[in-house]
Amino acid sequence: MMAPYVLGAMIVLSIVLIIYSVWPTKGDEPDTVKRRMSGRRAQDNLAELRKQAKESVAKRVVNSVAPIAIRSATRDDAAQMSKLRMKLSNAGYRDESAVTTFLASKSIVAVLAGIVAAVYVWTDGVAIHNAIGIVMVSAGLGFLAPELWLSSARQKRADAIRSGLPDTLDMLVISVESGLGLDAAFQRVGDEMSNVHPIICEELQLVTIESQMGIPRAEALANFASRSGIDEARSLVAIVNQAERFGTSIARALRNQSDALRLKRRQAAEERAQKTTVKLMAPLILFIFPAILVVLAGPAALKMIEALKDTPGLL
Repeated sequence: MMAPYVLGAMIVLSIVLIIYSVWPTKGDEPDTVKRRMSGRRAQDNLAELRKQAKESVAKRVVNSVAPIAIRSATRDDAAQMSKLRMKLSNAGYRDESAVTTFLASKSIVAVLAGIVAAVYVWTDGVAIHNAIGIVMVSAGLGFLAPELWLSSARQKRADAIRSGLPDTLDMLVISVESGLGLDAAFQRVGDEMSNVHPIICEELQLVTIESQMGIPRAEALANFASRSGIDEARSLVAIVNQAERFGTSIARALRNQSDALRLKRRQAAEERAQKTTVKLMAPLILFIFPAILVVLAGPAALKMIEALKDTPGLL
């Protein structure tokens, strides 16, 4: 009769002891917090040291390899370096070390591609004259690979700016018509639309920062057009400067430009839709039509072959 009561008391006592061992007391709480904080600080310091070590190693590699590519890219030609810096800016890389990193990446990728090709020809047993050609071609393609990546990055960023510019202009029109100045409208739109069109908002924030630093608005907008690298931004800058010069309504000019850009975007979408039918011809002919032909004509072809086999003198 006493066994159930003893078992219940033991269970309750076990639960109480577990809760007591886990529950922190007043005297132990600061020590626990201190230990946890010290452990977090140690982990943060270790992560920071690892990050600095990786950055230092990468910086050493870049600084040691970059001179090779800089010499091959005609460092003395200032126009070529300025053109490369503008391409990187169009792709969204405006750091001072962007040019050096890009040139170093060309040499690094070329060397890695050459090493991979050398390992391949060595393991496959390719003849020496063919092996030299494969290694040289692979190294050349590796040297050109960053250029292809840069061109793709520029095009992607330009498309993002081009697609988001009409919506940004609509927000600028609303801000200007509500009583804000153009600089304040740039700042407000740059803050409000950062989640929708982050690239354009970043550019507008840069325009605002340059205006606050004393750079004339026309020059700041011209810098924005140069960084974007698209004709739509250049036409927008020209329209805004013309409206300010002649004293016309900036809101009306922005609205007209927004309508024109939206019409152009719609026409581009329609053009891509019209090209879709032509682009679908190749996969249809190569992949879909043969499968349909096999499914439809296969049974008939098999029956025809069997009928010809049964007919004497034909097969």
